Amino acid sequence: MTNKKRSSWRQLDPFLAREQEKYGRASPSREFILDYLEQRGMPITLTDLCAEWQMDDDWEIEALSRRLRAMERDGQLIRNRREGYGLVSRMDLVTGRVIGHPEGHGFLIPDEGGDNLFLSPRQMRKLLHGDRAVVRVIGVDYRGRREGSVVEVLERNTVTVVGRFSEERGACFVTPDNKRINQDIMIPPEGRGEAQAGQIVIVELIEQPNAKNRPLGRVKEVLGEHMAPGMEIRIAIASHGIPVDWPEAAIEEAQDFGETVPEAALQGRLDLRGIPLVTIDGITARDFDDAVYCEKRGHNWRLLVAIADVSWYVRPDMALDREARKRGNSVYFPDRAIPMLPEALSNGLCSLKPDVDRLCLVCEMTLNGAGRLIRSRFVEAVMRSHARLTYDTAAAIVADRNPQLRAEYAALVPHLDRLHEVYQLLRATREQRGAMDFDTQETVIEYGADRKIERILPTERNDAHRLIEECMILANVAAARFLQRHKIPGLYRVHEGPAEDRLKKLRAFLGELGLGLGGGDKPAPLDYTRVLEQIHDRPDAHLIQTVMLRSLSQAVYSPGNAGHFGLALEAYAHFTSPIRRYPDLQVHRAIRHILTGGKAADFSHTQVDLAGLGEHCSMTERRADEAVRDAIEWLKCEFMQDKVGQTFDGIITGVTGFGLFVELRNVFVEGLIHVTSLRNDYYHFDPVGHRLHGERSGQVYRLGDSIRVRVTRVDLDERKIDFEPIEAGGKDKGKDKERCARSPRRRRKE
Repeated sequence: MTNKKRSSWRQLDPFLAREQEKYGRASPSREFILDYLEQRGMPITLTDLCAEWQMDDDWEIEALSRRLRAMERDGQLIRNRREGYGLVSRMDLVTGRVIGHPEGHGFLIPDEGGDNLFLSPRQMRKLLHGDRAVVRVIGVDYRGRREGSVVEVLERNTVTVVGRFSEERGACFVTPDNKRINQDIMIPPEGRGEAQAGQIVIVELIEQPNAKNRPLGRVKEVLGEHMAPGMEIRIAIASHGIPVDWPEAAIEEAQDFGETVPEAALQGRLDLRGIPLVTIDGITARDFDDAVYCEKRGHNWRLLVAIADVSWYVRPDMALDREARKRGNSVYFPDRAIPMLPEALSNGLCSLKPDVDRLCLVCEMTLNGAGRLIRSRFVEAVMRSHARLTYDTAAAIVADRNPQLRAEYAALVPHLDRLHEVYQLLRATREQRGAMDFDTQETVIEYGADRKIERILPTERNDAHRLIEECMILANVAAARFLQRHKIPGLYRVHEGPAEDRLKKLRAFLGELGLGLGGGDKPAPLDYTRVLEQIHDRPDAHLIQTVMLRSLSQAVYSPGNAGHFGLALEAYAHFTSPIRRYPDLQVHRAIRHILTGGKAADFSHTQVDLAGLGEHCSMTERRADEAVRDAIEWLKCEFMQDKVGQTFDGIITGVTGFGLFVELRNVFVEGLIHVTSLRNDYYHFDPVGHRLHGERSGQVYRLGDSIRVRVTRVDLDERKIDFEPIEAGGKDKGKDKERCARSPRRRRKE
C-alpha cells in the first residue's frame, strides 16, 4: 500500500483505457476506487485521496469529486461526519429500496439481496415509498425481523403525488391515492391553485419529509372528479409516476428514421426475406417483436426466432434511449398501452409487420431429436414476415387442424406443423427438467358503450400460446449462454429459490396435509414439480398450489447470474421483447457488440453500470404491475357498486388475522370478509395452516374453501369491497376446482 500511495492513480487503475474511451478525459473508475478503499481499510477524504494519487489538475479533482458523489448517491460509498468516504459494506450498513406499507411502517429491500429490514413508522416519517436509503441494523423486532434505522436518504423517488384534495379549518392537504405513501402532503395557501375540496389533483413536492415535518407540495394539475370516465387510468399513471409525455427530441429522432428500412442498414446482413417467418400474437397486439420458423434437417431441427432489431435504431445516449431507459418497459392497461418507444418505432418501423422489410436479430438454434438445444448462433438479418397470425388462428391450424384455415394458409402449414412438433418436444424437456407450471387463471375486461365494465371473462391458453412461450424461452436461454460464452457483461433474468423462512413455513403446511417437499435445505424446481403432480386430482389442489407459489421470490434483473428457479434453468436472459422491455434491448446491444467484432473488455457497460440498470428495470416492472393492478381494482369496485346486497358464490383466496379474502366465482372480483363479520364466536388465525378457527364452534375457514357471501359495501376511494358470509360452510366439500384470477396481462411468452 505504501508504494500505491506514492503512485499516480493512472498507473494503478486497470480500467483507465475504458474510461478514456468512454469519457474522453478519464477519472478514476468506480472499480478502482472501491478496490483501493477496500485495501486501505479506512475512510479517506477527497483531499487525502488527491494527495495519495498525485492529483493536482483542477479538472481531475472536480471529476473525482463528482464520481465520489455519484457513488454516494448509488449507495456504494458513504461520507462520514469527518468528510471521509468509506465503503457501505464495511460500516455494517445496508443500502436498498424502501417499500412503504399502508399501516405506516415499511421495509428496506437490500440491493445485495437477503432478508428485508423492517422500518418502524417513526423511521418512515423521513421517507416515502420508493426512496433509496442507507440504514443501520439496530436489532430485531418482536416478530424476529431485522430492524433498521435510517442513516441517509440516497435518492428521492417521489416527485409528484396524486390524491384527493381536502380542506379542514383552513389547512389544505392531499391524501395520496397510493396507499404505500401514508403521509398527507401539506399544501400552503399559495400552492392550492384552482383545486376544490374533494377533487383529484396532482401535487408537485416542494419539500421532502423529514423526522419533524410532513412533505410539502403545490397543486400542479387538477384531474377532476373521481368518478369521471377514464379517471382510474389517469390516477394510476400519475400515482405511480409512469412517464407518459414524450420529449420533443425523442419524437424527432423516431420520425427521422422514416417509415422504411434504410438501404444502408441492409449491408452485411443475412437475407431471410425468403424464409416464411410468421408472427403469432394476441388479436389486439400491434407491436410484433418476434417471428418464428422451423424445419426438419435429418434427425435434427432448425428453429429460427427472429427479434426486431431495436438496437440498430435506438443507440446509447440518444434521447430515445434515455426515455426508454427511464420508462423501463411498456405498460398495458385494460384499454390502453403506454409504450416504451414512440409509436413510430414500436408500432411502425420496428414492428415485424407482414410483407415489409424489417431489421432483425436472429437466434438460429439446432435441436436434436429429443428436443435439446445442441448449438445456437446469433446473426444480424433482414426479414419479411409472411403472415400475422393470432393465437386462435395458429392453434386452429396446428392443434385443431381446421381444414378451411389449413387451405387458406397452405404455403405455411408445413412449417407451422414443424413448429408444433418442436413445441411438443420442448414441452417434454420442460417437464423433464422440472420447470414449474402453476395453473392460474387470467382474465380480460370487456367494456360497454359507456366505457363501464360490462363483464370480466377468463382467458384461455391454447397450444399456440404455449408454442410461442417455449420458443421464446429457448431463445432467451441461448442469449444467456452467449453472454456467458463471450464473458460479456449482461443483464440476466434471475429467479432465486425460496428463502429459508418461507421454506420452513411451506414444509410445515405441507406436513399437516401428509405431503413432503424433497431437496432438504435447498429444494430444486423438480421437487416443487413432484408435489404439484401429487396434488393434481386433490380437492385442495388450489390451496396447496397457492401456498407453494407464495413461497417463491420475485424474479429480478441482475448482472450476476443466479439461474431461474421457476423455469429450472441455469442461465436465463430476456432477449425476445426489445420493443417493450429495456433489459432485452440491453442484451441485444451486448450481442451486437460481439457480432460486430467488439471484445468484452471494451464493452461500454460495466458490471457496476448494469447493477444499477437491473435494479431500475426491476423497479419499473413492479411499478407497472402495481399501476395496472390499481386501475383494475378501481374498475372492479366501480363494476360492483350496483351489486350491494346481492349474493355470490366465492372461494377463499387469502386468510389473515383480520379476515378472509374471497374471490367471486365467474365474476373474478375479490373482497374482504372482516373477522368481525364472522358471528357468534372468537376466531384465531393459524398462519401455518392458512385458516381461521372458531374457538367455540370449531368452524374452520381455510384458503381454497368455497363460501357464499353477500356484498355489503363498496368503497371506490379505498378500492375495497366488503362481504359477509351468509352460510356456515367454510369447510372444503371437495368440489371446488376454481382457480383464482390474476391481474390480466397482455400476453405470456416467457
